[in-house]
Amino acid sequence: MAKILSSRFGWIFVILVLGVLNIIFSTTSFRMDLTSEKRYTLSDSTRSMLSQLTEPVEITVFLHGDLPTGFRQLSARTREMLDEFSLITDNKINYHFEYPGEDLPDSLRYQLIDSLRQLGVNATNAKARTKEGEEQQLVYPGALVEYKGRVLGIDFLQGQNMSGGLETLHKAETLLEYKLASSIRKIIQEKIPRVGYLAGNGEPLDNSIYDLMQQTLKPNYPVNILPLDQFPIIPEEFSVLIIVKPTIRFTDQQKLKLDQFVMRGGKLIWALDNLYASIDSLQRSEGSFIAFDMGLNLEDQLFRYGVRINQDLVQDVQCDKIPSVIGTMGGKPQIQLLPWPYFPLLTSPSAHPISDNLDYIVAQFPQSIDTVQAPGIRKTVLLATSLTSRVLSTPAKVEWQSVRNEDDLALFNRTSIPIAILLEGKFKSLFANRITSSQADTLRLSGQSFIAENSSENKMVVISDGDLFLNGGTQADGPLPMGMNVFSKMQYANRDFLLNTLEYMLDPSGIMETRSKDFKLRLLDPAAVEKNKTLWQILAFVIPISIIASLGVVFQLMRKRMYAHRNSLKG
Repeated sequence: MAKILSSRFGWIFVILVLGVLNIIFSTTSFRMDLTSEKRYTLSDSTRSMLSQLTEPVEITVFLHGDLPTGFRQLSARTREMLDEFSLITDNKINYHFEYPGEDLPDSLRYQLIDSLRQLGVNATNAKARTKEGEEQQLVYPGALVEYKGRVLGIDFLQGQNMSGGLETLHKAETLLEYKLASSIRKIIQEKIPRVGYLAGNGEPLDNSIYDLMQQTLKPNYPVNILPLDQFPIIPEEFSVLIIVKPTIRFTDQQKLKLDQFVMRGGKLIWALDNLYASIDSLQRSEGSFIAFDMGLNLEDQLFRYGVRINQDLVQDVQCDKIPSVIGTMGGKPQIQLLPWPYFPLLTSPSAHPISDNLDYIVAQFPQSIDTVQAPGIRKTVLLATSLTSRVLSTPAKVEWQSVRNEDDLALFNRTSIPIAILLEGKFKSLFANRITSSQADTLRLSGQSFIAENSSENKMVVISDGDLFLNGGTQADGPLPMGMNVFSKMQYANRDFLLNTLEYMLDPSGIMETRSKDFKLRLLDPAAVEKNKTLWQILAFVIPISIIASLGVVFQLMRKRMYAHRNSLKG
């Protein structure tokens, strides 16, 4: 090799080798992910979905400009991931970065920002360090996906706790593959499953379901209100039914319709109150009332599927706040937002993709759920209370001041009480060996035969809180988003939990599994860094420079020796 390099045409050889290597590396791609959690490796489901793209997808990312440090890292990671997407799809993923309305006049920029907000891309107020100190800066951590005239917005921070700082951005980076891949899958999907909102048993049909119907379901799925009694059987075009806070007893005929819907592969999301308890009842009472049984007649059906909603109320120290009177001044009550244990803030006790990496979900007067034996059914707790909670057994008394002192707090000794459970497997009919001839005739006249056992592989979710998907409202603001505290305007992740549940139930691609990725946040210890500051500076700067300088000296010595040897041969 030394002879070739020192020959008369050695430089031509070097140019040829470099040219061949350049051609090879420009036409092929090679990456090695050395991280323990495979941070830079796309899942098989994402690769499979992207490989099926036949038309180009345009993506506009709004993480552009002079961004604060954390958002700059999120922007860089987004670019890297979209590069990977583009490579897999043979450049069918086209993307660019811009700041919303950067070159537009104010009037048009405001219109654009309002349009982005309606599409779900929201601004966040971030702190940026400047020479003058810290200043507030509007950042748009989101993107627009366009395909065949359709447009879909992505909010990279949706469902995250915005007070989390660096942790929030870290979670956003963790969910980046899921949000991008899921949005692309949704926008290229030609046939979208239909969702039904069950009605006829006292389910709300007022403004309390405005956000559920208009802002949550309609932008993502075709949805209809389904009056249960107006159909002999549940129409097959519905893929999933949502049952929200019924208040009227279910008849056996209604239960048979739901049962056979499940046996034929239909999915159910139950959001039920087993006991009647509401803040309105407490306000009308003299500071307390007894929660009573709703009498829905669903106990045997849920028991057959594998769960039991208990006759109790759950309280949690980790809870939302409501206005409470703390005293009087000048004859007027002094009101302050105080924790309200009947409104627990729920989290995921498991790493299931539906509820993993979500902010708190707020519940109102939930009951505890037990799992019971149901052969062939897998049960996963999706939402549960914190490590400091308790159960008030029947008769459950609701009081304004249920916690008065530290002795009462000591009673919160239960941990992770289940509030939402996912059931998966092959279900068995409630009416097996008990269906009447008239019920069988009704099914037969509707074109269906009775299925008693072994449904197709199916899923359902049971939630022991009928208010989880309802929204509050005010005269000034109108209907608010579900999961928003009417008084503090604190937003919880109830909407994201519902959308994740629907996606898990209805999407067979497996992209939902990418929500469970867990990237380790490796932070430096500030105290250790300060203590060994000089050592780290030497390792980071002095040693690399010394190595390069030493190599340069060695190279020069070898070069002098080689040419001295050549000159001696010529002499």
